Amino acid sequence: MMREPEFPLSPDAVGGEGWGEGAASGVPEALHQHAAHPPHPTLSPKQTWGRGIVLFWILLLFPLFSFAQPAPQPGADLDVSLVTFGPGTQVWERFGHNAILVNNRASGTQRLYNYGMFDFAQKNFFLNFARGRMLYRIDVDDPADEFPIYRDEGRWIVEQNLNLTPAQRAKLRDFLDWNARPENAQYRYDYFTANCSTRVRDALDAALGGAIRAQLIAPSRGFTYRMDALRLMRPDPAMMVLIDAGLGPFADTRLSYWAESFVPMEFMRYAREVKVRDETGNLVPLVARETVIDPGTLPEPPDYPPNWIWQALAIGVLAGLGVFALYRKRSQRWARWTFAACASLIALVCGISGLVLIGLWTLTDHVAAWHNENILLLDPLCLLLVPAWIASARASWQPSRFVKATSFVIAFLAAFEFFLKIYPSFAQDNRFWIALLLPIQVALAAGVNWRAIKPDPVFRPTSAANKS
Repeated sequence: MMREPEFPLSPDAVGGEGWGEGAASGVPEALHQHAAHPPHPTLSPKQTWGRGIVLFWILLLFPLFSFAQPAPQPGADLDVSLVTFGPGTQVWERFGHNAILVNNRASGTQRLYNYGMFDFAQKNFFLNFARGRMLYRIDVDDPADEFPIYRDEGRWIVEQNLNLTPAQRAKLRDFLDWNARPENAQYRYDYFTANCSTRVRDALDAALGGAIRAQLIAPSRGFTYRMDALRLMRPDPAMMVLIDAGLGPFADTRLSYWAESFVPMEFMRYAREVKVRDETGNLVPLVARETVIDPGTLPEPPDYPPNWIWQALAIGVLAGLGVFALYRKRSQRWARWTFAACASLIALVCGISGLVLIGLWTLTDHVAAWHNENILLLDPLCLLLVPAWIASARASWQPSRFVKATSFVIAFLAAFEFFLKIYPSFAQDNRFWIALLLPIQVALAAGVNWRAIKPDPVFRPTSAANKS
């Protein structure tokens, strides 16, 4: 006789845990008995077929509904910021710096795209620097590693979160990643037209379809490359003067906001005025939010370049009167030696500087140094007079016709540069150098072209009558 199961199955049972391998021998018989039972009294065959059809359509259409859900838009998980760093203490840090920060919220990573990177160990770096053929590159860094470096240098850090659409953010990210590849990372550097800030500006403008350029290309505050360079280099007066002497008329072009964005701090300021269209087509500020990450400790550069024209004129006039007076006093030994030393030094400095300016114009790619009108003031012809000025230490020395003619030509060219300022086509702002050097060159020419100086009585031959 078959033994009844200890826990008989309910008429409604359809399965449960532990079924299958190792089931008791009485279980199949119970299932057969259960299968013979009539349908559940509360569910008619019509209802069963109806629910089955509904379930069939749900299973059929579910994949379609799931695929109809909109996919995440490229760039939706990205945030883009313009990060600006204040000026530092090194010469190459005086102009400040900026970079593009891309924050990926999905992966939790941040990438700082840094243009304007260079390496002193690069092959022929200094030779290429002198020739104006500098190769700089873009680096991709972690802001957690980079920001502390600027903090330690006392430089301020400002982050401007930008209102870009997801598509624009993705486009910018893709371009920067392409640009950061080793085969694309390097570019030809130029102080004013292809530096870290102009590359950042151009990348953002391309992502926005030219919206930045369209709004910044017309307005101007009247500044020039020279004015910005001199005010930012003001903490290093010697370097500032050298830069001023080496810049030609290109540096005196009046700059639009777009062109003046070569200064990172100015681009940060002008970015606040740019409007862009959001995803709905409404105009919104490009800068959505501005955050001071670190206020810095270094003093801010001046707003305007120094105006030293009157000081230069005073120095030039006093120096010119001084060398003229020394020449007139050549009968005294101290005056001869002092004049010879001063005139020789002036000729050497002006002549060598003039050769450097000619070299920058003719032998290099430093466009900002081309057509430099200071060549008429820092005249290479001055080198021709160095032997004569050294010889003027002798009491018996008298200027030759060559010395008189050459000094006159040098003074005439310096004066000619002064009169060229009347014409608008000669737009180079070299008033400082005219005020400083023109009086000196005129004084030297006036001295040697004055009436002949009588020899020192000590060196005169004495007659027999005087001996008796």
